[in-house]
Amino acid sequence: MDLLHQYSDDQNDDEPDSPSQNPSSPPRLLPGRSGAPMVDDTMLALTVSSSASALSRPIDPTQHLVGFNPSYDQLWAPIQGPAHPYAKDGIAQGMRNHKLGFVEDAAIEPFLFDEQYNTFHKFGYAADPSANNYVGDLDALRSNNAVSVYNIPRHQQKRRKTEAKDKKISDENDEEDREEDDGQEEIENPATEAWLLKNKKSPWAGKKEGLQGELTEEQKKYAEEYAKKKGEEKSGFGGEKAEVVKDKSTFHGKEERDYQGRSWIAPPKDAKASNDHCYIPKRLVHTWSGHTKGVSAIRFFPKYGHLILSASMDTKVKIWDVFNSGKCMRTYMGHSKAVRDICFSNDGTKFLSAGYDKNIKYWDTETGQVISTFATGKIPYVVKLNPDEDKQNVLLAGMSDKKIVQWDMNTGQITQEYDQHLGAVNTITFVDNNRRFVTSSDDKSLRVWEFGIPVVIKYISEPHMHSMPSISLHPNANWLAAQSLDNQILIYSTREKFQLNKKKRFAGHIVAGYACQVNFSPDGRFVMSGDGEGKCWFWDWKSCKVFRTLKCHEGVCIGCEWHPLEQSKVATCGWDGMIKYWD
Repeated sequence: MDLLHQYSDDQNDDEPDSPSQNPSSPPRLLPGRSGAPMVDDTMLALTVSSSASALSRPIDPTQHLVGFNPSYDQLWAPIQGPAHPYAKDGIAQGMRNHKLGFVEDAAIEPFLFDEQYNTFHKFGYAADPSANNYVGDLDALRSNNAVSVYNIPRHQQKRRKTEAKDKKISDENDEEDREEDDGQEEIENPATEAWLLKNKKSPWAGKKEGLQGELTEEQKKYAEEYAKKKGEEKSGFGGEKAEVVKDKSTFHGKEERDYQGRSWIAPPKDAKASNDHCYIPKRLVHTWSGHTKGVSAIRFFPKYGHLILSASMDTKVKIWDVFNSGKCMRTYMGHSKAVRDICFSNDGTKFLSAGYDKNIKYWDTETGQVISTFATGKIPYVVKLNPDEDKQNVLLAGMSDKKIVQWDMNTGQITQEYDQHLGAVNTITFVDNNRRFVTSSDDKSLRVWEFGIPVVIKYISEPHMHSMPSISLHPNANWLAAQSLDNQILIYSTREKFQLNKKKRFAGHIVAGYACQVNFSPDGRFVMSGDGEGKCWFWDWKSCKVFRTLKCHEGVCIGCEWHPLEQSKVATCGWDGMIKYWD
């Protein structure tokens, strides 16, 4: 205990400045402590300054969300730079910000909007689309029974029409009276032109004994020549003006339906291919003579061949019986000039005809009625229907103005124009499962097109090439035979490259200057063609040698078709007006 006491005394001695030892010194206070958390007030200052600057700067028009209430000046401040004095603002400029708020899309029919808009401008009230009530002048709403401009009562409509009609008549009468008064004043005034015109005398006044009666013979002759000359100028092609011919058809058979009710175009039930091998015909078995001028094209009825269609330069199209009577069954008269080309539909119930009268007509084979007529003002040289069953309404026509025109026959509208050739288009041939077609032209070239796309995918033109007025597809669809006007038939592949097959060339006939048709036998073993001397030539496909020549016509043998079922029978046509059937 003595030690502890000593220790405490020593400690007191070392601290003389303590308050217990120096009672005269003032008391020392400890610094105060706060229980609030520490806050960085620099961020607060920055936030206040940024909100102040935001209130002063304009708003970005692309901004969709604003974190404060902007002022009118901010909403309508120009996007950049000073405001243009004549610039469109807000809605007119395409902006969504408006003086009354933000413009939102609203789904309302144009008719309903126009009805309420016109009602508001006429009567002063309109239906509110956002609620089941009206806005505007409610007194006018009650007096008009909330009627709109589009549903005015019938008696009121009638009264308005009567008032408008009466007003129009009265206005016309007033105008006529005014004009009469003015005219009378002018005629009476010698200073006006009306007075001069009325009182002016011709130098020959009094010398005319009377009006001339009839024209003299010389004057009549001159007038006729002048009228004829004017008509030629207006028609622009082929001398005389194209006359409009009424479409009509004549049936020449005994009856249009047999005792079982079958149509005369119905194919025979037992019609089928007799054998697979085709043979070259040797003798003439029948001649159809009914056309008064040259026959330009013949086509067998699709698949069966029991009828044959012919187009002639005597403006008529005729269809003939092949199996039974061998007589003309129906004549189709609708063209005013020579018929250039014909084309059956897939089922044979309809066909197309193209004439030099610049018309393409779509006929019903059975009834002879014209279903529709198509024209562009140019001469169609070739017509084709798309062979696909689902595209039998698509018509392609090669025209004299270098275009291939595509029509939709259901609507009558031109759906596509293929315009790349440099001369009149002569042929259209579908290849590659009807996805493409090949065209030839007077520009001595072949062009390959994707159906529906007016861009050439293959262009074939060589310095040695001649015009090819007839092209036929081989039955295996791998080759095209093209009648070249240098007296030979050239073979092109229908594969991707459309190359000329230099190993196959058929020659010997004379076709220069004539669009003689080239064709294949159904089995593909023979190639045949007419020529300018009236002969029909047959070549062997494999050896390219001439197999047989038949003297068929006097003059040009322009067309030849192999029967689709009778494997040894061939039909030919010529400019002597005859169609001949060979076996």
